[in-house]
Amino acid sequence: MRGSEMADIKNYQMLINGDWVNASDGGVFDSVNPSTGDIWSRVPEATEADVNRAVASAHYAFSEGPWSKLTPTESGKCLRRLGDLLAEQSENLGRTESIDTGKILKETRWQAKYIAEFFHFFAGCADKVSGETLPIDKPDMFVFTKREPLGVVAAVVPWNSQLFLVAVKIGPALAAGNTVVLKASEHASAAMLEFGKLIEVAGIPPGVVNIVTGHGEPCGRALTSHPDVARVSFTGGPNAARHVLENVKRNFAEVSLELGGKSPFIVFDDANIESAVNASIAGIFGATGQSCVAGSRLYLHEDIADEFLDKMKALTGKIVIGDPLEEETQMGPLCTSGQLENIKREVAHAKVQGAKILAGGKQPADKLGLFYEPTIIECPNQNLRIVDTELFGPVLCVQRFKTEDEVLALANDTEHGLAAGIFTQNSARSLRMANLIRAGIVWVNTYRVVSPIAEFGGVKGSGYGRESGFQAIYDYTRPKTIWMNTSDEPMSNPFVMR
Repeated sequence: MRGSEMADIKNYQMLINGDWVNASDGGVFDSVNPSTGDIWSRVPEATEADVNRAVASAHYAFSEGPWSKLTPTESGKCLRRLGDLLAEQSENLGRTESIDTGKILKETRWQAKYIAEFFHFFAGCADKVSGETLPIDKPDMFVFTKREPLGVVAAVVPWNSQLFLVAVKIGPALAAGNTVVLKASEHASAAMLEFGKLIEVAGIPPGVVNIVTGHGEPCGRALTSHPDVARVSFTGGPNAARHVLENVKRNFAEVSLELGGKSPFIVFDDANIESAVNASIAGIFGATGQSCVAGSRLYLHEDIADEFLDKMKALTGKIVIGDPLEEETQMGPLCTSGQLENIKREVAHAKVQGAKILAGGKQPADKLGLFYEPTIIECPNQNLRIVDTELFGPVLCVQRFKTEDEVLALANDTEHGLAAGIFTQNSARSLRMANLIRAGIVWVNTYRVVSPIAEFGGVKGSGYGRESGFQAIYDYTRPKTIWMNTSDEPMSNPFVMR
Protein backbone atom coordinates (compact mmCIF):
# COMPACT_ATOMS: atom_id res chain seq x y z
CA MET A 1 0.00 0.00 0.00
CA ARG A 2 1.18 3.54 -0.71
CA GLY A 3 2.34 5.27 2.48
CA SER A 4 0.15 8.31 1.87
CA GLU A 5 -2.91 6.12 2.03
CA MET A 6 -2.21 4.79 5.52
CA ALA A 7 -4.02 7.73 7.14
CA ASP A 8 -7.10 7.02 5.03
CA ILE A 9 -7.70 3.62 6.59
CA LYS A 10 -10.95 3.61 8.56
CA ASN A 11 -10.86 1.87 11.92
CA TYR A 12 -14.09 0.16 12.98
CA GLN A 13 -15.24 -1.17 16.35
CA MET A 14 -17.77 -3.83 17.38
CA LEU A 15 -21.12 -3.12 19.04
CA ILE A 16 -21.50 -4.91 22.37
CA ASN A 17 -24.07 -3.94 25.00
CA GLY A 18 -24.59 -0.55 23.39
CA ASP A 19 -20.86 0.31 23.41
CA TRP A 20 -18.42 0.51 20.51
CA VAL A 21 -15.42 -1.61 21.51
CA ASN A 22 -12.19 -3.08 20.17
CA ALA A 23 -11.34 -6.75 20.45
CA SER A 24 -10.30 -7.59 24.00
CA ASP A 25 -6.79 -8.53 22.86
CA GLY A 26 -6.52 -5.69 20.35
CA GLY A 27 -6.66 -8.03 17.36
CA VAL A 28 -7.70 -6.64 13.96
CA PHE A 29 -7.88 -7.70 10.33
CA ASP A 30 -7.83 -5.66 7.13
CA SER A 31 -10.60 -5.17 4.60
CA VAL A 32 -9.55 -4.71 0.97
CA ASN A 33 -11.36 -2.62 -1.62
CA PRO A 34 -11.81 -5.20 -4.43
CA SER A 35 -11.85 -2.47 -7.09
CA THR A 36 -8.35 -1.27 -6.27
CA GLY A 37 -6.71 -3.95 -4.15
CA ASP A 38 -5.98 -1.36 -1.43
CA ILE A 39 -6.66 -1.83 2.27
CA TRP A 40 -9.35 0.70 3.13
CA SER A 41 -10.57 -0.31 6.60
CA ARG A 42 -9.54 -2.23 9.69
CA VAL A 43 -11.95 -4.37 11.72
CA PRO A 44 -11.71 -6.00 15.19
CA GLU A 45 -10.94 -9.71 15.34
CA ALA A 46 -13.31 -10.89 18.09
CA THR A 47 -12.00 -13.28 20.70
CA GLU A 48 -14.08 -15.93 22.43
CA ALA A 49 -14.25 -13.59 25.43
CA ASP A 50 -15.74 -10.88 23.21
CA VAL A 51 -18.38 -13.28 21.92
CA ASN A 52 -19.20 -14.39 25.45
CA ARG A 53 -19.67 -10.77 26.49
CA ALA A 54 -21.96 -10.09 23.51
CA VAL A 55 -24.12 -13.12 24.27
CA ALA A 56 -24.25 -12.22 27.97
CA SER A 57 -25.46 -8.71 27.14
CA ALA A 58 -28.09 -10.10 24.78
CA HIS A 59 -29.23 -12.62 27.40
CA TYR A 60 -29.55 -9.92 30.05
CA ALA A 61 -31.48 -7.63 27.66
CA PHE A 62 -33.84 -10.51 26.91
CA SER A 63 -34.44 -11.75 30.45
CA GLU A 64 -34.11 -8.66 32.66
CA GLY A 65 -33.40 -5.52 30.69
CA PRO A 66 -35.79 -2.87 29.33
CA TRP A 67 -36.45 -4.87 26.16
CA SER A 68 -38.07 -7.65 28.18
CA LYS A 69 -40.58 -5.15 29.58
CA LEU A 70 -41.64 -3.48 26.33
CA THR A 71 -45.03 -4.36 24.88
CA PRO A 72 -45.03 -5.80 21.35
CA THR A 73 -46.49 -2.52 20.10
CA GLU A 74 -43.61 -0.59 21.65
CA SER A 75 -40.96 -2.89 20.19
CA GLY A 76 -42.70 -2.60 16.82
CA LYS A 77 -42.29 1.19 16.99
CA CYS A 78 -38.54 0.69 17.48
CA LEU A 79 -38.40 -1.42 14.34
CA ARG A 80 -40.34 1.20 12.39
CA ARG A 81 -37.90 3.92 13.48
CA LEU A 82 -35.01 1.65 12.47
CA GLY A 83 -36.54 1.27 9.02
CA ASP A 84 -36.96 5.03 8.68
CA LEU A 85 -33.32 5.59 9.63
CA LEU A 86 -32.18 2.94 7.17
CA ALA A 87 -33.95 4.73 4.33
CA GLU A 88 -32.49 8.08 5.42
CA GLN A 89 -28.96 6.63 5.52
CA SER A 90 -29.22 4.58 2.33
CA GLU A 91 -26.63 6.68 0.48
CA ASN A 92 -23.98 6.27 3.18
CA LEU A 93 -24.77 2.58 3.75
CA GLY A 94 -24.78 1.85 0.04
CA ARG A 95 -21.48 3.64 -0.53
CA THR A 96 -19.82 1.77 2.34
CA GLU A 97 -21.07 -1.58 1.05
CA SER A 98 -19.89 -0.79 -2.49
CA ILE A 99 -16.38 0.11 -1.35
CA ASP A 100 -16.18 -2.99 0.83
CA THR A 101 -17.70 -5.56 -1.54
CA GLY A 102 -17.45 -4.17 -5.07
CA LYS A 103 -21.22 -4.21 -5.63
CA ILE A 104 -22.33 -1.23 -7.70
CA LEU A 105 -23.59 1.80 -5.79
CA LYS A 106 -26.80 2.00 -7.78
CA GLU A 107 -27.80 -1.39 -6.41
CA THR A 108 -26.52 -1.09 -2.84
CA ARG A 109 -28.08 2.35 -2.40
CA TRP A 110 -31.44 1.20 -3.76
CA GLN A 111 -31.34 -2.00 -1.75
CA ALA A 112 -30.61 -0.19 1.52
CA LYS A 113 -33.58 2.10 0.91
CA TYR A 114 -35.94 -0.74 -0.04
CA ILE A 115 -34.89 -2.86 2.93
CA ALA A 116 -36.54 -0.24 5.15
CA GLU A 117 -39.81 -1.80 3.97
CA PHE A 118 -38.83 -5.09 5.62
CA PHE A 119 -38.42 -3.40 8.99
CA HIS A 120 -41.72 -1.59 8.50
CA PHE A 121 -43.39 -4.90 7.68
CA PHE A 122 -42.05 -6.68 10.76
CA ALA A 123 -42.84 -3.62 12.89
CA GLY A 124 -46.48 -4.02 11.91
CA CYS A 125 -46.39 -7.73 12.69
CA ALA A 126 -44.92 -7.36 16.19
CA ASP A 127 -48.26 -7.06 18.02
CA LYS A 128 -50.09 -9.56 15.85
CA VAL A 129 -48.39 -12.75 17.02
CA SER A 130 -51.08 -14.74 18.79
CA GLY A 131 -51.91 -18.14 20.20
CA GLU A 132 -55.20 -20.01 20.13
CA THR A 133 -57.80 -21.63 22.33
CA LEU A 134 -58.13 -25.39 22.05
CA PRO A 135 -61.42 -27.35 22.00
CA ILE A 136 -60.06 -29.79 24.54
CA ASP A 137 -61.52 -33.25 25.15
CA LYS A 138 -61.71 -32.80 28.94
CA PRO A 139 -64.63 -31.24 30.87
CA ASP A 140 -64.17 -28.02 32.85
CA MET A 141 -60.86 -27.22 31.22
CA PHE A 142 -59.97 -24.01 29.44
CA VAL A 143 -56.80 -24.58 27.40
CA PHE A 144 -54.96 -22.02 25.32
CA THR A 145 -51.56 -21.39 23.81
CA LYS A 146 -49.38 -18.31 23.66
CA ARG A 147 -46.27 -17.69 21.58
CA GLU A 148 -43.13 -16.80 23.50
CA PRO A 149 -39.74 -15.57 22.18
CA LEU A 150 -36.86 -18.03 22.18
CA GLY A 151 -34.15 -15.86 23.74
CA VAL A 152 -30.78 -15.01 22.20
CA VAL A 153 -30.55 -15.45 18.43
CA ALA A 154 -27.18 -15.86 16.70
CA ALA A 155 -27.44 -14.43 13.18
CA VAL A 156 -24.53 -15.26 10.89
CA VAL A 157 -24.55 -13.14 7.74
CA PRO A 158 -22.32 -13.32 4.63
CA TRP A 159 -20.88 -10.28 2.87
CA ASN A 160 -23.24 -10.25 -0.10
CA SER A 161 -26.69 -8.67 0.37
CA GLN A 162 -25.81 -8.27 4.01
CA LEU A 163 -28.31 -5.51 4.80
CA PHE A 164 -31.11 -7.55 3.24
CA LEU A 165 -30.10 -10.60 5.24
CA VAL A 166 -29.84 -8.55 8.45
CA ALA A 167 -33.40 -7.33 7.86
CA VAL A 168 -34.88 -10.80 7.32
CA LYS A 169 -33.09 -12.13 10.41
CA ILE A 170 -33.28 -9.44 13.07
CA GLY A 171 -36.62 -8.07 11.81
CA PRO A 172 -38.67 -11.14 12.78
CA ALA A 173 -36.38 -11.96 15.71
CA LEU A 174 -36.94 -8.58 17.38
CA ALA A 175 -40.61 -8.46 16.42
CA ALA A 176 -41.04 -11.73 18.32
CA GLY A 177 -39.26 -10.30 21.38
CA ASN A 178 -35.83 -11.95 21.04
CA THR A 179 -32.41 -10.35 21.25
CA VAL A 180 -29.64 -10.83 18.69
CA VAL A 181 -25.90 -11.24 18.27
CA LEU A 182 -24.97 -10.63 14.64
CA LYS A 183 -21.74 -12.00 13.22
CA ALA A 184 -20.59 -9.99 10.22
CA SER A 185 -18.62 -11.62 7.42
CA GLU A 186 -14.86 -11.40 7.73
CA HIS A 187 -14.75 -10.55 4.02
CA ALA A 188 -16.75 -7.32 4.34
CA SER A 189 -17.97 -6.13 7.73
CA ALA A 190 -18.17 -2.37 7.28
CA ALA A 191 -21.77 -1.93 6.10
CA MET A 192 -23.03 -4.03 9.02
CA LEU A 193 -21.11 -1.86 11.47
CA GLU A 194 -22.42 1.33 9.87
CA PHE A 195 -25.91 -0.12 10.20
CA GLY A 196 -25.21 -0.79 13.88
CA LYS A 197 -24.90 2.97 14.46
CA LEU A 198 -28.65 3.27 13.81
CA ILE A 199 -29.63 0.84 16.60
CA GLU A 200 -29.38 3.27 19.53
CA VAL A 201 -30.87 6.15 17.51
CA ALA A 202 -33.93 3.97 16.84
CA GLY A 203 -34.50 3.65 20.59
CA ILE A 204 -33.50 0.00 20.84
CA PRO A 205 -32.00 -0.60 24.31
CA PRO A 206 -28.37 -1.67 24.81
CA GLY A 207 -27.69 -5.38 24.37
CA VAL A 208 -30.74 -6.07 22.21
CA VAL A 209 -28.62 -6.03 19.03
CA ASN A 210 -24.89 -6.77 19.25
CA ILE A 211 -22.50 -6.97 16.29
CA VAL A 212 -19.27 -8.96 16.42
CA THR A 213 -16.67 -9.32 13.69
CA GLY A 214 -14.22 -12.12 13.14
CA HIS A 215 -13.51 -15.43 11.46
CA GLY A 216 -15.13 -18.80 11.91
CA GLU A 217 -12.59 -19.68 14.58
CA PRO A 218 -12.99 -18.58 17.27
CA CYS A 219 -15.77 -16.07 16.65
CA GLY A 220 -18.27 -18.17 14.68
CA ARG A 221 -17.66 -21.31 16.65
CA ALA A 222 -17.97 -19.59 20.04
CA LEU A 223 -21.19 -17.86 19.00
CA THR A 224 -23.07 -20.78 17.46
CA SER A 225 -22.12 -23.19 20.25
CA HIS A 226 -22.78 -20.82 23.14
CA PRO A 227 -25.10 -22.36 25.79
CA ASP A 228 -27.23 -19.20 25.99
CA VAL A 229 -27.95 -19.11 22.25
CA ALA A 230 -31.43 -20.45 21.53
CA ARG A 231 -31.50 -20.17 17.75
CA VAL A 232 -28.93 -19.92 14.96
CA SER A 233 -29.92 -18.30 11.68
CA PHE A 234 -27.12 -18.95 9.21
CA THR A 235 -26.60 -17.84 5.62
CA GLY A 236 -23.43 -18.96 3.88
CA GLY A 237 -21.68 -21.91 2.32
CA PRO A 238 -22.27 -25.62 2.97
CA ASN A 239 -18.86 -26.25 4.54
CA ALA A 240 -19.38 -23.55 7.16
CA ALA A 241 -22.92 -24.85 7.70
CA ARG A 242 -21.55 -28.27 8.60
CA HIS A 243 -19.49 -26.64 11.33
CA VAL A 244 -22.60 -24.84 12.58
CA LEU A 245 -24.49 -28.13 12.81
CA GLU A 246 -21.63 -29.61 14.81
CA ASN A 247 -21.61 -26.61 17.11
CA VAL A 248 -25.32 -26.68 17.91
CA LYS A 249 -24.97 -30.23 19.17
CA ARG A 250 -23.59 -28.56 22.29
CA ASN A 251 -26.43 -26.13 22.97
CA PHE A 252 -29.39 -27.75 21.14
CA ALA A 253 -30.16 -24.44 19.48
CA GLU A 254 -32.78 -24.34 16.75
CA VAL A 255 -31.23 -23.82 13.31
CA SER A 256 -32.17 -22.42 9.93
CA LEU A 257 -29.77 -22.63 6.98
CA GLU A 258 -29.72 -20.76 3.67
CA LEU A 259 -26.84 -22.17 1.63
CA GLY A 260 -27.05 -20.74 -1.86
CA GLY A 261 -27.86 -22.46 -5.10
CA LYS A 262 -27.29 -23.18 -8.75
CA SER A 263 -30.65 -22.03 -10.02
CA PRO A 264 -32.15 -23.22 -13.34
CA PHE A 265 -33.51 -20.56 -15.72
CA ILE A 266 -35.77 -22.22 -18.30
CA VAL A 267 -36.92 -20.56 -21.52
CA PHE A 268 -39.54 -22.29 -23.68
CA ASP A 269 -40.09 -21.68 -27.38
CA ASP A 270 -43.22 -19.56 -26.76
CA ALA A 271 -41.52 -17.18 -24.32
CA ASN A 272 -41.21 -13.44 -24.78
CA ILE A 273 -37.58 -13.53 -25.89
CA GLU A 274 -36.75 -9.91 -25.09
CA SER A 275 -38.16 -10.22 -21.57
CA ALA A 276 -36.40 -13.54 -20.96
CA VAL A 277 -33.03 -12.23 -22.20
CA ASN A 278 -33.26 -9.17 -19.95
CA ALA A 279 -34.27 -11.29 -16.96
CA SER A 280 -31.47 -13.78 -17.56
CA ILE A 281 -28.87 -11.02 -17.77
CA ALA A 282 -30.20 -9.51 -14.55
CA GLY A 283 -30.32 -12.93 -12.92
CA ILE A 284 -26.70 -13.87 -13.61
CA PHE A 285 -24.78 -10.62 -14.15
CA GLY A 286 -26.61 -8.47 -11.61
CA ALA A 287 -24.44 -8.07 -8.49
CA THR A 288 -21.63 -9.61 -10.62
CA GLY A 289 -23.33 -12.98 -10.17
CA GLN A 290 -22.68 -12.81 -6.42
CA SER A 291 -26.22 -13.74 -5.48
CA CYS A 292 -27.49 -16.94 -3.91
CA VAL A 293 -30.40 -16.97 -6.39
CA ALA A 294 -28.28 -16.26 -9.47
CA GLY A 295 -29.85 -17.94 -12.50
CA SER A 296 -26.58 -19.62 -13.42
CA ARG A 297 -28.00 -22.61 -15.36
CA LEU A 298 -29.76 -21.45 -18.54
CA TYR A 299 -31.87 -24.02 -20.37
CA LEU A 300 -33.06 -22.94 -23.84
CA HIS A 301 -35.57 -24.69 -26.08
CA GLU A 302 -33.67 -25.70 -29.20
CA ASP A 303 -36.04 -23.79 -31.52
CA ILE A 304 -35.20 -20.39 -29.99
CA ALA A 305 -31.70 -21.05 -28.61
CA ASP A 306 -29.72 -19.40 -31.40
CA GLU A 307 -31.90 -16.29 -31.48
CA PHE A 308 -31.80 -16.02 -27.70
CA LEU A 309 -28.02 -16.37 -27.49
CA ASP A 310 -27.42 -13.85 -30.27
CA LYS A 311 -29.48 -11.27 -28.41
CA MET A 312 -27.88 -12.13 -25.08
CA LYS A 313 -24.32 -11.93 -26.41
CA ALA A 314 -25.05 -8.56 -27.99
CA LEU A 315 -26.28 -7.14 -24.66
CA THR A 316 -23.55 -8.82 -22.64
CA GLY A 317 -20.89 -7.19 -24.78
CA LYS A 318 -22.24 -3.76 -23.84
CA ILE A 319 -22.14 -4.27 -20.06
CA VAL A 320 -20.03 -1.50 -18.52
CA ILE A 321 -17.46 -2.95 -16.11
CA GLY A 322 -15.71 -0.60 -13.73
CA ASP A 323 -15.63 1.36 -10.49
CA PRO A 324 -18.78 0.43 -8.53
CA LEU A 325 -19.09 4.01 -7.25
CA GLU A 326 -19.49 5.40 -10.78
CA GLU A 327 -23.09 5.83 -11.92
CA GLU A 328 -22.42 4.45 -15.42
CA THR A 329 -20.95 1.19 -14.08
CA GLN A 330 -23.19 -1.84 -14.56
CA MET A 331 -20.95 -4.57 -13.15
CA GLY A 332 -18.28 -4.27 -10.50
CA PRO A 333 -15.51 -6.61 -9.33
CA LEU A 334 -15.73 -9.83 -7.40
CA CYS A 335 -15.44 -9.43 -3.65
CA THR A 336 -12.56 -11.80 -2.90
CA SER A 337 -9.46 -13.10 -4.66
CA GLY A 338 -10.54 -16.62 -3.73
CA GLN A 339 -13.67 -16.27 -5.85
CA LEU A 340 -11.69 -15.02 -8.81
CA GLU A 341 -9.20 -17.86 -8.66
CA ASN A 342 -11.95 -20.45 -8.30
CA ILE A 343 -13.83 -19.07 -11.31
CA LYS A 344 -10.71 -19.10 -13.49
CA ARG A 345 -9.98 -22.67 -12.43
CA GLU A 346 -13.53 -23.93 -13.08
CA VAL A 347 -13.86 -22.19 -16.47
CA ALA A 348 -10.55 -23.71 -17.59
CA HIS A 349 -11.72 -27.15 -16.46
CA ALA A 350 -15.03 -26.73 -18.30
CA LYS A 351 -13.15 -26.01 -21.54
CA VAL A 352 -11.16 -29.21 -21.05
CA GLN A 353 -14.46 -31.07 -20.61
CA GLY A 354 -15.76 -29.74 -23.93
CA ALA A 355 -17.54 -26.49 -23.02
CA LYS A 356 -17.54 -23.62 -25.52
CA ILE A 357 -16.96 -20.02 -24.40
CA LEU A 358 -19.55 -17.83 -26.16
CA ALA A 359 -18.68 -14.60 -24.34
CA GLY A 360 -16.13 -13.44 -21.77
CA GLY A 361 -14.16 -16.15 -20.05
CA LYS A 362 -11.29 -14.02 -18.77
CA GLN A 363 -10.27 -11.00 -16.74
CA PRO A 364 -10.52 -7.66 -18.59
CA ALA A 365 -7.03 -6.58 -19.60
CA ASP A 366 -7.61 -2.89 -18.87
CA LYS A 367 -8.80 -3.26 -15.27
CA LEU A 368 -7.02 -3.48 -11.94
CA GLY A 369 -8.76 -5.24 -9.09
CA LEU A 370 -10.82 -8.42 -8.95
CA PHE A 371 -12.74 -8.01 -12.20
CA TYR A 372 -13.99 -10.84 -14.43
CA GLU A 373 -15.87 -10.48 -17.70
CA PRO A 374 -19.54 -11.50 -17.94
CA THR A 375 -19.19 -15.03 -19.27
CA ILE A 376 -21.49 -17.33 -21.22
CA ILE A 377 -20.48 -20.97 -21.59
CA GLU A 378 -22.36 -23.52 -23.70
CA CYS A 379 -22.10 -26.96 -22.14
CA PRO A 380 -22.52 -30.12 -24.23
CA ASN A 381 -24.18 -32.03 -21.39
CA GLN A 382 -25.17 -32.00 -17.74
CA ASN A 383 -22.11 -33.92 -16.60
CA LEU A 384 -19.67 -31.02 -16.70
CA ARG A 385 -18.56 -30.12 -13.19
CA ILE A 386 -19.27 -26.44 -13.72
CA VAL A 387 -22.98 -27.11 -14.30
CA ASP A 388 -23.66 -27.85 -10.64
CA THR A 389 -20.84 -25.92 -8.96
CA GLU A 390 -21.85 -22.60 -7.43
CA LEU A 391 -19.21 -20.14 -8.61
CA PHE A 392 -20.70 -16.99 -7.08
CA GLY A 393 -19.64 -14.95 -10.07
CA PRO A 394 -20.75 -13.78 -13.54
CA VAL A 395 -20.59 -17.15 -15.27
CA LEU A 396 -23.60 -18.63 -17.08
CA CYS A 397 -23.85 -22.27 -18.16
CA VAL A 398 -26.12 -22.87 -21.18
CA GLN A 399 -27.74 -26.08 -22.42
CA ARG A 400 -30.43 -26.80 -25.01
CA PHE A 401 -33.51 -28.99 -24.59
CA LYS A 402 -36.34 -30.41 -26.68
CA THR A 403 -39.19 -31.38 -24.35
CA GLU A 404 -40.77 -30.31 -21.10
CA ASP A 405 -39.98 -33.64 -19.45
CA GLU A 406 -36.35 -33.40 -20.52
CA VAL A 407 -35.80 -29.91 -19.09
CA LEU A 408 -37.64 -30.77 -15.88
CA ALA A 409 -35.21 -33.65 -15.33
CA LEU A 410 -32.24 -31.39 -16.08
CA ALA A 411 -33.50 -28.65 -13.75
CA ASN A 412 -33.94 -31.09 -10.86
CA ASP A 413 -30.62 -32.84 -11.47
CA THR A 414 -28.76 -30.76 -8.88
CA GLU A 415 -27.67 -30.82 -5.27
CA HIS A 416 -29.23 -27.38 -4.84
CA GLY A 417 -32.80 -26.17 -4.59
CA LEU A 418 -33.09 -22.49 -3.78
CA ALA A 419 -34.66 -20.80 -6.82
CA ALA A 420 -35.80 -21.36 -10.41
CA GLY A 421 -37.06 -19.25 -13.29
CA ILE A 422 -39.58 -20.25 -15.99
CA PHE A 423 -40.36 -18.23 -19.09
CA THR A 424 -43.39 -19.33 -21.11
CA GLN A 425 -46.72 -17.87 -22.26
CA ASN A 426 -48.44 -21.20 -21.53
CA SER A 427 -50.02 -20.78 -18.08
CA ALA A 428 -50.79 -24.48 -17.70
CA ARG A 429 -47.16 -25.37 -18.44
CA SER A 430 -45.87 -22.72 -16.03
CA LEU A 431 -48.01 -24.17 -13.22
CA ARG A 432 -46.91 -27.74 -14.02
CA MET A 433 -43.26 -26.76 -13.99
CA ALA A 434 -43.56 -24.60 -10.87
CA ASN A 435 -45.17 -27.52 -9.02
CA LEU A 436 -42.60 -30.09 -10.17
CA ILE A 437 -39.34 -28.15 -9.89
CA ARG A 438 -37.70 -28.83 -6.52
CA ALA A 439 -36.89 -25.33 -5.34
CA GLY A 440 -38.04 -23.06 -2.55
CA ILE A 441 -38.72 -20.10 -4.87
CA VAL A 442 -40.03 -20.24 -8.43
CA TRP A 443 -40.33 -17.11 -10.56
CA VAL A 444 -42.53 -17.22 -13.69
CA ASN A 445 -41.85 -14.63 -16.40
CA THR A 446 -39.81 -12.60 -13.92
CA TYR A 447 -36.68 -13.16 -11.86
CA ARG A 448 -34.76 -12.09 -8.74
CA VAL A 449 -37.56 -10.15 -7.08
CA VAL A 450 -38.24 -10.19 -3.33
CA SER A 451 -40.75 -8.76 -0.89
CA PRO A 452 -41.08 -8.63 2.90
CA ILE A 453 -44.43 -10.35 2.46
CA ALA A 454 -43.05 -13.42 0.65
CA GLU A 455 -41.14 -16.26 2.29
CA PHE A 456 -37.62 -17.04 1.13
CA GLY A 457 -35.64 -20.27 1.46
CA GLY A 458 -34.54 -23.48 -0.19
CA VAL A 459 -34.62 -27.27 -0.20
CA LYS A 460 -32.02 -30.02 -0.59
CA GLY A 461 -28.47 -28.67 -0.44
CA SER A 462 -29.75 -25.10 -0.35
CA GLY A 463 -30.72 -25.52 3.29
CA TYR A 464 -33.94 -25.39 5.28
CA GLY A 465 -36.06 -22.89 7.12
CA ARG A 466 -37.70 -19.76 5.76
CA GLU A 467 -37.02 -16.06 6.08
CA SER A 468 -39.28 -13.08 5.45
CA GLY A 469 -43.07 -13.19 5.48
CA PHE A 470 -45.33 -13.21 8.53
CA GLN A 471 -44.66 -16.88 9.25
CA ALA A 472 -40.98 -16.08 9.85
CA ILE A 473 -41.90 -14.42 13.15
CA TYR A 474 -43.42 -17.68 14.41
CA ASP A 475 -40.11 -19.40 13.69
CA TYR A 476 -38.58 -17.15 16.35
CA THR A 477 -41.13 -18.19 18.97
CA ARG A 478 -42.25 -21.36 20.68
CA PRO A 479 -45.77 -22.17 21.86
CA LYS A 480 -46.62 -22.48 25.55
CA THR A 481 -49.76 -24.45 26.45
CA ILE A 482 -51.73 -23.29 29.50
CA TRP A 483 -54.40 -25.45 31.19
CA MET A 484 -56.99 -23.87 33.49
CA ASN A 485 -59.46 -25.87 35.54
CA THR A 486 -62.72 -23.89 35.59
CA SER A 487 -64.56 -26.19 38.01
CA ASP A 488 -65.11 -25.28 41.68
CA GLU A 489 -65.10 -28.96 42.58
CA PRO A 490 -61.94 -30.41 44.19
CA MET A 491 -59.83 -32.69 42.04
CA SER A 492 -60.76 -36.34 42.39
CA ASN A 493 -58.73 -39.01 44.16
CA PRO A 494 -55.81 -39.69 41.81
CA PHE A 495 -55.87 -43.42 42.61
CA VAL A 496 -59.48 -43.82 41.55
CA MET A 497 -59.67 -44.15 37.78
CA ARG A 498 -62.94 -43.20 36.07
